[in-house]
Amino acid sequence: MTTTAPGTTGTTVPGPPRRRRAWPAVTGAALALVLALLAGVWVGALPLPPGAVVVTLLDRLLAPLGVSVPGALEGTQAAVLMELRLPRVLLAALVGAGLAVSGAAYQGVFRNPLADPYLLGAAAGAGLGATVVIAWSPVQSVGPVGIVPLAAFLGALLGVGCAIALGSVAGGSHSPTLLLAGVAVAAFLAAAQTLVQQGNTEDLREIYGWLLGQLGNSQWSDVLLVLPYLGVACLVLLVCGRALDVLAVGDDEASSLGVHPARLRLLVILAASLATATAVAVSGLIGFVGLVVPHIVRRLVGGANTRVLPMSLLVGGAFLVLCDLVARVLLAPAELPIGVVTAFIGAPFFAGLLWVGARRR
Repeated sequence: MTTTAPGTTGTTVPGPPRRRRAWPAVTGAALALVLALLAGVWVGALPLPPGAVVVTLLDRLLAPLGVSVPGALEGTQAAVLMELRLPRVLLAALVGAGLAVSGAAYQGVFRNPLADPYLLGAAAGAGLGATVVIAWSPVQSVGPVGIVPLAAFLGALLGVGCAIALGSVAGGSHSPTLLLAGVAVAAFLAAAQTLVQQGNTEDLREIYGWLLGQLGNSQWSDVLLVLPYLGVACLVLLVCGRALDVLAVGDDEASSLGVHPARLRLLVILAASLATATAVAVSGLIGFVGLVVPHIVRRLVGGANTRVLPMSLLVGGAFLVLCDLVARVLLAPAELPIGVVTAFIGAPFFAGLLWVGARRR
């Protein structure tokens, strides 16, 4: 944008740069999420009338106010919608949002476009925790909480905690040190998981089913279980977006602007790890969501974390709901593990990133 300087003829001076507007992309992402959720509850082995589904959802939302909407589904169709489809698609949206925003946060704090939510040993820790209880636990639940999600959650936190502790001892909160610590911890925990598997080969099918990602047994209790943890973690990451943008200019400059780099990194890593641990606890290991979605978002709204983080929430939720829909219908009546679907999408995308990066050198 240029303007004519006062008192001159034909002389122009540069004006302020025009910022890319984010609201069209945010509106489109929110609409995509809504449409993905509706598609998730419409499509399945028992097709449901789209209009009746919307009416039923409105009827349930307005029921506490004493308002009844005519035309709602009844009987088997209502049970399929409310007890099977709806909790599953909502859980997929929550898991996708958590993994995507965690990936975006990791990429921002480590300044590495190939960072993903499982970077610091969360996946390996969750896999070890789930494998141990599948192989050895005599009980299936602790109160209302399933033993496998609980063990996966604790294992993921353990893996990240060990990586942060090792990185702190080895050299503080610098990104390369933490990354190397995460690699070392993940390798150790993966080896321990393999050792447990080899001693319990009769449980391999269940273990691998969990490791490949699954949402088939989703219930309302799972949605209520993850909602507070994901809510807190995602809120912290969104609040840290502007500080991450400041950190991108360098530690010295960020310190002069009032940002404490070490504290910010630790806070972001802890929040992203909590979101990741919560997601894998109920869904298993679903790869590539935290890698693919932030890159798509940056193409839409630019690289500012204040925009990338909230957009990743919306796009990540829509992305995983659609992947789960493909997993349900592609080989119906059988189901693909959702991690297989995301890998078929994410692996070529990852290869494309490497190819583009090589071409730019």
